[in-house]
Amino acid sequence: MNEIIILGAGESGVGAALLAKAKNIRVFISDSGTISSEVKKVLEMNNIPLEEGKHSEERILNAAEIIKSPGISENVPIIKKIRQKGIPIISEIEFAGRYSNALKIGITGSNGKTTTATWIYHILKKAGKDVVLTGNIGTSFARVVSERDPKIAVIELSSFQLDDMYDFICDIAVLTNITSDHLDRYENDFQKYTNSKFKITQNQRDKDSFIFNLDDQTIKNNLTKLMIKRGYPVSFSVKNSAWIDENKIVFWFKNKRFEIDFDSLSLKGKHNNYNAMCAGLAALLADVPGEDVIKGLSDFQGVENRLEFVDKINGVTFINDSKATNIDSVWYALDSIIEPIIWIAGGTDKGNDYSSLFDLAKNKVKALICLGIDNSKLLNSFTGIVPIIKETKSMEETIDIAFKIAEIGETVLLSPACASFDLFKNYEHRGDLFKYFIKKMRFQI
Repeated sequence: MNEIIILGAGESGVGAALLAKAKNIRVFISDSGTISSEVKKVLEMNNIPLEEGKHSEERILNAAEIIKSPGISENVPIIKKIRQKGIPIISEIEFAGRYSNALKIGITGSNGKTTTATWIYHILKKAGKDVVLTGNIGTSFARVVSERDPKIAVIELSSFQLDDMYDFICDIAVLTNITSDHLDRYENDFQKYTNSKFKITQNQRDKDSFIFNLDDQTIKNNLTKLMIKRGYPVSFSVKNSAWIDENKIVFWFKNKRFEIDFDSLSLKGKHNNYNAMCAGLAALLADVPGEDVIKGLSDFQGVENRLEFVDKINGVTFINDSKATNIDSVWYALDSIIEPIIWIAGGTDKGNDYSSLFDLAKNKVKALICLGIDNSKLLNSFTGIVPIIKETKSMEETIDIAFKIAEIGETVLLSPACASFDLFKNYEHRGDLFKYFIKKMRFQI
């Protein structure tokens, strides 16, 4: 049967199905879980056949090609059988790339990729470019291409998406950093995870560009393995494409110098200086005038669930960093806040080693509220380091306790260091509830 089969009916799967339909390709969606009524309605309206609650092996193992949701592990039995039979498995991004002539700006990294991708999109949009923001954020690339092919696509790419990309080319590739994350998907082998991130540079041609963080030791150690055609390093010290000069960022591009003071940057903190350098260079490479790049760096409002200011009530600031699902993200969050912190953490542990947070926690964290079904690892790690530790099992209870503990001039920070799946649908759901109960508390005061 000459048919493409899509495993998983999430945003990437539905997007791939819609694109296949638009290109008159036979397609079938199979999801081992429950498909939502909204998704079913979209698929039925487009006459796309589907199944849920199972995988029909006979049909799947006769497919011409498989498009796999990035969330499906290689250890799933059906994936092992597909591999054994030699049926090609690709990502939705790979599939969409076959039908797009857009300038593709791909962004990956353990931390900062969402902020950097959104910042690039903001600068390009303000400059009047025909641009979409897609990939691991918002609307899938395949769904975008099924409707129209934009001039520029800013694509956030997770390591899982990169794993199943083979011929896809990023005209401009951005690698923000590489730190330990998702190692359970890479046999606890950090080098395998690193290799996955570097796949963003595969297939690049002489005319393509690679923006990378030269201060990241893992990136630096692996650069020798690449044949970089047009490299654009960002650094706090090395003066090349973008660097720090005292209290400002300097860009050097096509023999022109552009500068922006830290005070003028819309997002603060060392990590956001790196994000700004990457975003600025990507925009310059996409033919945005330097003056417009500086404007876009100064008026960007940030990303939801990433160090997002929520409210200030009775002198207490509330920050939503629900997207911080690894140790390094939390380190940046704690480091960026000057005031005493009531830190909300917890969820599904990803093999975390909390030791790198001990000094920051000792010096900055007044109280730790552990929000999760199993908080034993957090409790064992921070008992004796943080003076006040509480356990909760709901966001409502968490916000109630945070209000009681926090005093004027302090900050309540949701920065979980863990996945959300024990109590919430996803990190967005966790962040939404955080904001909802803060708003609710404001009206109760």
